[in-house]
Amino acid sequence: MNNTLKQLSIFIENKSGTLIKVLELFSKARIQIIASTIADTQDYGIYRVLCSAPCEAYTILKEHGINVQLTDVLAIAIEDEPGHAALAISALSEAEVNILYMYSFLWKGRGVLVMRTDESDKALEVIAKKDMDLLNEDDFII
Repeated sequence: MNNTLKQLSIFIENKSGTLIKVLELFSKARIQIIASTIADTQDYGIYRVLCSAPCEAYTILKEHGINVQLTDVLAIAIEDEPGHAALAISALSEAEVNILYMYSFLWKGRGVLVMRTDESDKALEVIAKKDMDLLNEDDFII
């Protein structure tokens, strides 16, 4: 069982029409977006996406000349109650695991924290030691 999820990091120009091109390609391929976030700079955005078929989406985007990377990220499920995200992040922080970026969403009544760290192996050790609910791609089958 794989301990990571495949996330697409799509580089799109900050101009009208670039995001819709990506979304239309997903739609035509019947790829479901599970979660996404956009971080922008002055000239481009990084559209991070968890989807139902990341490898297929990667291939389709590349074939259409879109700059995309496939990245391994960690996802943990937490109770959808105040303070649970803080508990999870605190455990990683105490172990000196640096979170490079993170986003969250709700899935089937639970919170999901998706993150990329500077030390995935160390983060996985903390997650196991603290008995956190690590998610994998099978958890997001639609």
